[in-house]
Amino acid sequence: MLHIVNKSPAQGSGLASCLRLVRPGQTVLLIEDAVLAATRGNAAASGVAAVQGAVKIVALAPDLAARGAGSQLAEGIATVDYAGFVALVAEHPTNQSWL
Repeated sequence: MLHIVNKSPAQGSGLASCLRLVRPGQTVLLIEDAVLAATRGNAAASGVAAVQGAVKIVALAPDLAARGAGSQLAEGIATVDYAGFVALVAEHPTNQSWL
């Protein structure tokens, strides 16, 4: 399953809810303001780190760049471009968007 999160951890509880329910082998894609959770030292860092290894965490690179956070990416988090976003959606037959 692909979990897509678009809100910053400061904007709501979507990411926290996702991280509580995500299962090993699944993927979490951070887009829009949620990419801030993929940066070093953010408020959600401990929650993201807790699932890393069992769950693949991916951030949308253009959204990181748009927020000036591309150089602050936390260790172990992958990035994808828009084509990679489409490939992730195609790879996972079920998707869950967290608002």
